[in-house]
Amino acid sequence: MAAKITLIQGDIIHEKVDAIVNAANITLLGGGGVDGAIHKAAGPDLLAECRTLGGCMTGEAKITKGYKLEARYVIHTVGPIWRGGYNNEQELLESCYTASLELALAHDIKSIAFPALAVGLHGFPISRATPIAVATIQAFLKKNPPLEEIRFVCFTASIAAVYDQELRHRKIQFVRQQV
Repeated sequence: MAAKITLIQGDIIHEKVDAIVNAANITLLGGGGVDGAIHKAAGPDLLAECRTLGGCMTGEAKITKGYKLEARYVIHTVGPIWRGGYNNEQELLESCYTASLELALAHDIKSIAFPALAVGLHGFPISRATPIAVATIQAFLKKNPPLEEIRFVCFTASIAAVYDQELRHRKIQFVRQQV
């Protein structure tokens, strides 16, 4: 069975899935953007658990409980800071998606929601990040079919439009939702 792909314009903290992915910083101790919103919504227990993890390197991922979130788990991954595309940014971003999906499989996660990793505070151009996200997840799903649903949760209409265009370009069947 192929995984259902859903494109949502909304806030990832409200997703009712097994796991949401956090666009974290290397400390895992909260920050701005998606990271700050997830930490605030999950409550102080998330920060307490993150303190035990010893941070996370760029391109890697770590998992915690979801605490007060709708999701059972939070997969924290650290995206690359955009430096013009000459410092392995593409490979590091691919690694963020792959490492997150590998953790999902290891924890029997069937549904996972991703934000647009590295495009906010890290400055990765959305036009370059989106093809990486979609292609990496598409390749992973071909080799690892147990995932039932992948959600791309885009905070703004403009980001959702780029994902919509990329999914259509790759002829990937998906459902579009707006909350």
